[in-house]
Amino acid sequence: MKLTFDLDAADGAARTGRVATPRGVLPTPLFMPVGTKAAVKHLDATDLHALGIPLVLGNTYHLMLKPGADLVADLGGLHAFMAWDGHVLTDSGGYQVFSLNPKVTDEGARFRSTYDGSTHHLTPEGAADIQSKLGADIQMVLDVCPPLPSRRRDVQAAVDRTEAWARRGRAAFLAGAGWREDRGLDQAQFGIAQGGVDLDLRAEGARRTVEVGFDGYAIGGLSVGETRAEMLPALAAAIEHLPADQPRYLMGVGDPASIVEAVGLGVDLFDCVLPSRHARHGTVLTGAGRLMIKNLAYERDEGPLDPDCTCPVCARWSRAYLRHLFRVGEPTGARLLTIHNVVWLSNLVVGLRTAIAAGRFETARRAVLDVWG
Repeated sequence: MKLTFDLDAADGAARTGRVATPRGVLPTPLFMPVGTKAAVKHLDATDLHALGIPLVLGNTYHLMLKPGADLVADLGGLHAFMAWDGHVLTDSGGYQVFSLNPKVTDEGARFRSTYDGSTHHLTPEGAADIQSKLGADIQMVLDVCPPLPSRRRDVQAAVDRTEAWARRGRAAFLAGAGWREDRGLDQAQFGIAQGGVDLDLRAEGARRTVEVGFDGYAIGGLSVGETRAEMLPALAAAIEHLPADQPRYLMGVGDPASIVEAVGLGVDLFDCVLPSRHARHGTVLTGAGRLMIKNLAYERDEGPLDPDCTCPVCARWSRAYLRHLFRVGEPTGARLLTIHNVVWLSNLVVGLRTAIAAGRFETARRAVLDVWG
């Protein structure tokens, strides 16, 4: 199912529009919270619906280990399992190729389970099959994400293997169309362009991924150790070779400055664990920058986390109360800060949509970078 991007407005390279799926319409630019194990930590489907979140990400590696793709399929797929009627995107396991240091060959990647030490072999075909069983609206092809910095020959090897895996993963996805149709699944599959921070390799990786032919395209392997000054030219080099009429997804990027700069280059979709991970450690995202709620300065502060925030936490609870929850180890504190951070970052991206439509994206960009740059 090829997904198309319908343009509503553009301001330079920044664009706002819609991506229609069988489940509904995704307005872009859009930030998706990460629900690694079929849940955004401390939140449930009712929360996500109430907060206006249309799309969440699930982690293929974790879900294939616990509870297992077959069990999820038997229980109706991730949407039924999570009792969630919004969109779900599943990653492929490619990031674990970067983060867990498995044994990688042309055939696939051999992992040890982080749960019990058992060995699992993930191939491009297996990743497509697992994600079909999970039933996500969008699945990602298996790729190779090299660490940065890396030698050019290692990044070239990752580009080569990513293309080879992309062709195998795409063939497996297309071969499974009948299985999905029998179960009422209408999924899309995105390709992933690699290339490190080498501009020529980024362009090559994007071109070769597009040649395979996917339903949408992602840029992977960034925000993995490089500076923002290195990331942005590499991102621009990839985007130049991605179709303008299909969605563009920058994987694993969630800091406000990188988001606004990527939107300025024409990115449509983002994901990151940043808002929920920050919340669990007492870090609050605000229009004035990061706020550490455990600090003594907030012991008697009766104000909201962010006076300009529209989230239900800022409408009801004080900094003093939230600091108290963290000081006594009350889990409600992490839950409330997660709600705030997810809404705050989502609203930041929604604000960029508005700015693009009004032709004032550069003003909005500067406002974000003045605080977060």
